[in-house]
Amino acid sequence: MKPIEPYPALLLQEDSKRILVVADLHIGWEAALAEKGIHVPSQTLKILTKMLHLIKSCEPTGVIFLGDVKHAIARVKTEEWRDVPDFFETLGEKVPDIQVIPGNHDGNLMALLPIGVDVLPTKGVVVGDVGLFHGHAWPAPELLECQTLIMGHVHPVVAFRGPLGFRIRRQVWVKTRCDTARLARSLLKYLGIKVDTNPVGLLEKKFDVEVRVKTFFIMPSFNDFLGGQTINTKSVGKGARSRGFIGPILRSKSVDIEGAELFLLDSTFIGTVEQLRRLT
Repeated sequence: MKPIEPYPALLLQEDSKRILVVADLHIGWEAALAEKGIHVPSQTLKILTKMLHLIKSCEPTGVIFLGDVKHAIARVKTEEWRDVPDFFETLGEKVPDIQVIPGNHDGNLMALLPIGVDVLPTKGVVVGDVGLFHGHAWPAPELLECQTLIMGHVHPVVAFRGPLGFRIRRQVWVKTRCDTARLARSLLKYLGIKVDTNPVGLLEKKFDVEVRVKTFFIMPSFNDFLGGQTINTKSVGKGARSRGFIGPILRSKSVDIEGAELFLLDSTFIGTVEQLRRLT
């Protein structure tokens, strides 16, 4: 697994396969702003240009989009009818294998996708020893056999306050540890299975898996015009409940947010969440 500096993207290597992974395009988000009287030119061409640059430089054999390809949640807006098919048709000329894990904004997405673009299960997919899912829904039990889980959905950013009082936000990668027992217990409860004193063993027995997950990543959004979750906000400080975070895994406190390591897009380590809370 290799982050591609300085982009919110990563490359997964599995045998002869090279899979480019990006999350949260939110094509058509400008239309939502226009409805509120805020007019921003379409950014789809800029997103496409950045994707084409990555494809040329990384030469992937396939691309996986980690959800929220489009912006309108339940319906398809006029801009999406135009931009989403054009976007994927252009990419399809460069990469033969394109797959999408649907996110919570991807209602009716299949109607927009050209033939040849595969829609994967919402519960995610395994690539080598990495489990990929969007993050608005629980991953499938088999993803817990991977040592690493990667999700999008949150659009994580870190906030700094400058010497003049201005707040500066930067996109970040979030890397942290999984509490395997809590994750197994929470997933079993979601699946309606009565939990005993050994949730990991029960999950393994029920679903014939070997739970090996240790590391958890949250990807920054590929659309860098979007807002996001300020990961070092004091509103969810030490001792607070995890309800301030979005996504069932984060709300279940199955991952260590306080100890999470934060990296800028150029891979610069800037500290842990706990260390950076004082800068908000």
